Amino acid sequence: MENLQKIASQVRRDVIRMVNGAGSGHPGGSIGIADVLTTLYFKEMQHDPKTWTRSGKGQDVFILSAGHLAPVYYSELARSGYFPIEELGTLRKMGSRLQGHPCVTDNLPGVFKPSGSLGQGLAVAAGMALGKKMDGDAHRVYVLCGDGESEEGEIWESAMWAQHHKVDNLIAMTDWNGQQIDGPTTTVTGIEDLRDKWSAFGWDVIVADGHDFDSIESAFELAHAENGKPKMILFKTEMGHGVDFMAGTHKWHGKAPNAEECAAALAQLEETLGDY
Repeated sequence: MENLQKIASQVRRDVIRMVNGAGSGHPGGSIGIADVLTTLYFKEMQHDPKTWTRSGKGQDVFILSAGHLAPVYYSELARSGYFPIEELGTLRKMGSRLQGHPCVTDNLPGVFKPSGSLGQGLAVAAGMALGKKMDGDAHRVYVLCGDGESEEGEIWESAMWAQHHKVDNLIAMTDWNGQQIDGPTTTVTGIEDLRDKWSAFGWDVIVADGHDFDSIESAFELAHAENGKPKMILFKTEMGHGVDFMAGTHKWHGKAPNAEECAAALAQLEETLGDY
């Protein structure tokens, strides 16, 4: 667990520096989900950048449906060995493979599909999960959605489809931080308790603390059950977690820190693996 904490701290530093350098991006949600994605990439998933292919055959697959969280996604990929860590400094720059939302046209290793139009990732993940079952591939498909994203109708169409096809090798996650670009989710659509909604759609629902590594790991273990039901892990997180002036507010959903704010944020985050 200590190693995961060190990696997550470095990932948060990467995100802050990347978004500051680009002058745009989405830092709040990215650092808020860093503990979950660090556990996913460095403990939970069976994956190997050396043998990665976009087909996903023979490995676990991760799809980022909430594509605006690209900074944390890129950091996890680079720190896992999919591309050079130094490339993180090119976020949103001209000619960079690291676009503002994940894209596959520039042959970026580790990225299975473009994302940014919210609601689509769960549909693709469900299809890939069924494909693995049909191919006799025992690996799993993981997908991360946002709670604001869960206002999209395609999320619930995909939920019905996945349950109907009994893709119990699909592990979906929701970044349940209660914030979206326009403010708290309760004031935008009043989506209320996601546990009841996903249970009503026939999914196995697991609730976990997205900043407690034991809770995160336990949630993934529970999600391994082969019971004919797709899994939804609702990770309770705090947007901006780890930086006091970013924490708990939607104001840093899509705002880049300036030089002074960047320095203040980095001062709160331990450098553990070396900056790029």
